[in-house]
Amino acid sequence: MARAVLGGGSATPWEEFEADYARIRDRIARVVPGFQDFNARLAASPGGFALPHGPRDERRFPTKTGKANFTAAPVEYPRVPEGRLLLQTLRSHDQYNTTIYGLDDRYRGIRGGRRVVLVHPEDAAAFGLADGAYADLVSEWTDGTERRAPGFRVVHYPTSRGCAAAYYPETNVLVPLESTADVSNTPASKSVIVRLEQSQSA
Repeated sequence: MARAVLGGGSATPWEEFEADYARIRDRIARVVPGFQDFNARLAASPGGFALPHGPRDERRFPTKTGKANFTAAPVEYPRVPEGRLLLQTLRSHDQYNTTIYGLDDRYRGIRGGRRVVLVHPEDAAAFGLADGAYADLVSEWTDGTERRAPGFRVVHYPTSRGCAAAYYPETNVLVPLESTADVSNTPASKSVIVRLEQSQSA
């Protein structure tokens, strides 16, 4: 992908990395704390090695007091209109961030596909959607823009009533860029208000 995007103008030795992953680990060892001598340590411990962890190893916390500091925030509940669901996006078992290694999810018993939406059977019934039916996911946001992810297979699943779940990046299109956490500014991908509409095509 890097070669396709960057072409021949990149100074990064992508071909070398592709030929030998140890060279990638050498680069990681140069810049990420805790990964010094990455390849040698991995050879000595084929199962991997533990990274430095102050609280675990020395009961040391990187705070002004040197202790764990706890804060409490008021509990807030999203307001979901009638006839809508609160969608969270999530990873499958065989996925690392947006890198997908397979189409099965042994965590949830999903086989042969990722374009699925997990919905409580009673919620699905309220939308008129049988297990295995296909639906479009349509998110709703204050800007009034319609964001649609078409053709998701409905899977009846014991989610909490009023909630649904689907994989990302397939559902990234539903998350408004302006819908972010107050402090971190990360996308609010666990809190997307959606409606389900019968899909015209599988």
